[in-house]
Amino acid sequence: MSMDNEYLIKKQDPSLKLFVVLSKAYRSIADQVEADIRKKGLNPTEFGVLELLYHQGDQALQKIGDKILLASGSITYVVDKLEKKGYLIRKPSESDRRITYASITDKGREFLHDIFPDHWEQIEAITGGLDTEEKQTAIQLLKKLGLYAEKMK
Repeated sequence: MSMDNEYLIKKQDPSLKLFVVLSKAYRSIADQVEADIRKKGLNPTEFGVLELLYHQGDQALQKIGDKILLASGSITYVVDKLEKKGYLIRKPSESDRRITYASITDKGREFLHDIFPDHWEQIEAITGGLDTEEKQTAIQLLKKLGLYAEKMK
């Protein structure tokens, strides 16, 4: 098979196009969501940490990075910023001095209560290009694709 024929066969395969479209869609959506979060006085990482603590309770600082896909060196910086804003506190582990937990404060909880309804509306608006059924289908397909890619590691 010549190189030209191989290229034509590959050109008909939608894999590359899927990757490009998925990447562009993600970037467009992520940019809109990030802009909304920044209007509320946080960056996306700070918001992710607060949301994690709100929904899952106290977290060991060493584990936060894994849960919100953040490099461990950045955790201290983000936690410092949130602590200065009064949204979380550090708590030493009672059983292991090497472990420190991040815990959301009442101020942090109230802040999320105040901003989350509007943030949710913004996400609904941003994803409004799909109806409910299309969103469900997209969720299933993207989850299937992500799990398959994860297995390839």
